[in-house]
Amino acid sequence: MKVCVVGAGAIGGMMAVKLAQSGHELSIIARGAHLEAINANGLKYIENGEESVVTDLVATSDITEITGQDMVLLAVKAHQIEPVADKLMSMLSDTGVIVTLQNGIPWWYFQKLDGEYRDSIVRTVDPDGAIAAAIDPDRIIGCIAFPAATIDAPGVIRHIEGNRYPVGELDGSESERVQAICDAFVGAGFKSFVLPDIRSEIWLKLWGNLSFNPISALTHSTLVDICQFPQTRALAAQMMIEAQQVAEKLGASFRVSLERRIEGAEGVGKHKTSMLQDLEVGKALEIDGMLGVVIELGEQTSTPTPAMNTVFALVSLLNKTVQEEGIKVVGQPS
Repeated sequence: MKVCVVGAGAIGGMMAVKLAQSGHELSIIARGAHLEAINANGLKYIENGEESVVTDLVATSDITEITGQDMVLLAVKAHQIEPVADKLMSMLSDTGVIVTLQNGIPWWYFQKLDGEYRDSIVRTVDPDGAIAAAIDPDRIIGCIAFPAATIDAPGVIRHIEGNRYPVGELDGSESERVQAICDAFVGAGFKSFVLPDIRSEIWLKLWGNLSFNPISALTHSTLVDICQFPQTRALAAQMMIEAQQVAEKLGASFRVSLERRIEGAEGVGKHKTSMLQDLEVGKALEIDGMLGVVIELGEQTSTPTPAMNTVFALVSLLNKTVQEEGIKVVGQPS
């Protein structure tokens, strides 16, 4: 396949390397020092202490240079989609698809979803409906990225743990094209399978992200720290309870218990969440797509979300302060 990764950060970079190594024709959209390092030295990937470098790929910051793609992996953060939304369809071949990898509730959540909310706009992540208008829902495949990875340095991706990338059609069908995406992921060494209800799986990952990410940013703590400190463990659980009530009103289900989901996060260990990683280097925090959107859906379904509202207010002010003051808050060794 001809594959382009739009946003070759930690997860996008990991997928680019593995797909290139399994024989696909790769291009990536990146920027800044990361792009410069990739063009100079290739894209380095570290997993289980072993290093590999992929040089046989096209790396550019100009999305209009890439056309005829069988698969576009949309790996940018949710708040970064709107500026490129009107350019994505022109990247595709006649049968190409866009595979979405965002954390949180995606803009397409209500597209092709039966029920009273069908085709509603998710305003928190798509305020004017521009993304929904620009991207044909018939060309979308949903994907949930469960692995953890980091950018160690420009052009260097380090795998932390996990390899699951389940995929699904928005209408739940088991089409030939979604199976082909799944097969490509499996061939690249990932664990992938076709989901008949991708929205429930989105909630399963979001369940932890909406709680652990903002708490980690506010406390500068890792997953195991949050889970083993009684007060933050209880706060995370309360936020998850509120989110579950919202999700179930929208028809989603949870295949694991809340306590098991927390134990899974605890088992990851001393891992900094993506939001804490962004905070430390002064990047804008992915708040709306992870947490603000669930609060929006809570209002839409008349579900109280007091714990989420409180944490959202605090982390939003943190983000505002960091962005306005140009603050970087990387912890220094003692």
